[in-house]
Amino acid sequence: MQEFADYAQYDALGLAALLARGEVSAAELLHTAQCRADRAQPRLNALVRRMDAAADATLRAGVPAGMFSGVPYLLKDLMQAYAGVPMSMGSAALRDYVPAADDVLVQRLKRAGLVIFGKTNVPEWGLVAYTEPKAFGATRNPWDLTRTPGGSSGGSAAAVAARIVPAAGANDGGGSIRIPAAYCGLFGLKPSRGRVSPGPEDGEVWMGAACEHALTRSVRDSAALLDAVAGAAPGDPFEIAPAGSFLTATQAPPPRLRIAFSTASPLHAPVARHCVDAVHATARLLESLGHHVEEAAPRIDGMALMHAYLMLYFGEVAAQARELRALLPRARVAQLEPATRALAAIGEAISAGEYMRSQHRWNDFGRALGAHFAQYDLYLTPTTADLPPRIGELAPTPLQEHLLALAARLRAGGLLRRLGIVEQVAMRNLARTPFTQLANLTGVPAMSVPLQWTDAGLPVGVQFMGRFGSETLLFALAAELERAQPWAQRAPAE
Repeated sequence: MQEFADYAQYDALGLAALLARGEVSAAELLHTAQCRADRAQPRLNALVRRMDAAADATLRAGVPAGMFSGVPYLLKDLMQAYAGVPMSMGSAALRDYVPAADDVLVQRLKRAGLVIFGKTNVPEWGLVAYTEPKAFGATRNPWDLTRTPGGSSGGSAAAVAARIVPAAGANDGGGSIRIPAAYCGLFGLKPSRGRVSPGPEDGEVWMGAACEHALTRSVRDSAALLDAVAGAAPGDPFEIAPAGSFLTATQAPPPRLRIAFSTASPLHAPVARHCVDAVHATARLLESLGHHVEEAAPRIDGMALMHAYLMLYFGEVAAQARELRALLPRARVAQLEPATRALAAIGEAISAGEYMRSQHRWNDFGRALGAHFAQYDLYLTPTTADLPPRIGELAPTPLQEHLLALAARLRAGGLLRRLGIVEQVAMRNLARTPFTQLANLTGVPAMSVPLQWTDAGLPVGVQFMGRFGSETLLFALAAELERAQPWAQRAPAE
């Protein structure tokens, strides 16, 4: 079977339209995606698992007649359970974990007609903004192979940027959709809390901070995918009122908007000139489209926000590690990376009262952001504070790894906190990506839009946040920006 020569020129909806007209077959598209994955994998290491047999079975059974009927797709190997297929979550300890049932998200993706043929690489448990798990190796950025595609949806971002697929699964607990989108020149929207069901295994992931969606090349693909997967499932803790068709929202310009912007890091750390310039250039573009733009930031203590985020981080890792110890032999649990075990040890050393006091601060951040949105429709920032880090740049040093492993074996979480090693590593990472966590803790939607590139050809994303439930407005603006300054023609070298 020959590859479909024009495959990389189309987004997912474009491929679906070709299929509907009979200009190409689902088998041809799957074969093309598989061949592109074969060629790209040695360079990028974007996939951790092929599901060719499952994809072939989907074609034999007849692809459901959904909006994306017959379009190839990849799942993220985290939170996106596919029954009977291992979900390792970037961890050697979980190599053999096989979910018994599909997640609600995967059920809906299948109903939309997507042909799932693999799973993408993630950092262990999705805990960092670069994708270099010890179990599966580093994923590389198609725009510059010396750099990371980001994390935790790094494998998906690399696969979409390299045109293996036009869209791929992603999720976001602190920026894991938006950071890889910015680093790889893609569109990435984090939905509002509860917009996409995390069921049936979870009611809320990371206290509601984490959510599911996708990385895409086009705005309309992201909108149509959200149409396909949005909505509560039985037993979810709450349901967001339907917002109408997100795809329809992309087809008309938004009203004239009041947009605030800031380029200052919430951590008072440096922000690279490329990222600052990207926001200023976007502000000028917005003004040319008739929107009102001014510099203003919500009154939020950025250091307090990061402390609250780290408390969530420590607590959730501790809980997950404890669950793992109840299910797996000690030798298998010991295969967790030293940093992960150290995070769990710190989480175990935190009292319930300290954890809940920190969680109560989320309300303060939400109220302050709400007051900001009483004056402005959207809030614009850089997506990240710098260009993609080099492979290995943000990983713990060998000495740090040794100390983390020793402390983890001793379960010396209190000692680790006093030494501050983990906080040093965490804050070094967060200083590169300090703009995304606010949307997670407050539950609002946010998107990274690939409007700018450096002279060296690296993408630079900008982030927009909106009021809770305002995805339709974000999609409308993103589509307007995409029409005004298209990015789809930009592609990394193969």
